[in-house]
Amino acid sequence: MKNCSIRSCLGQYEEKRIVHVVKRNGEVIVFDNVLAEVCAVCGDTLLPLSTVEALENILMNPGKTLRTAPVYEMAEAARA
Repeated sequence: MKNCSIRSCLGQYEEKRIVHVVKRNGEVIVFDNVLAEVCAVCGDTLLPLSTVEALENILMNPGKTLRTAPVYEMAEAARA
């Protein structure tokens, strides 16, 4: 394991599967089960180059989505 890159954090990165969200051309895209390195103390998240390349490939060649997810606008929720 490697030490966290955040200067004041004493944690170490652990390999985990996360949900990664990208906003592209006004569209919210959710990737589930993404391999990442996450600091056990502060939660800082690093994506390995191979993961970034795989995500870029999916964005460039999107296939059929597996599921849909609701998206809420915080500005709207705050007015309610």
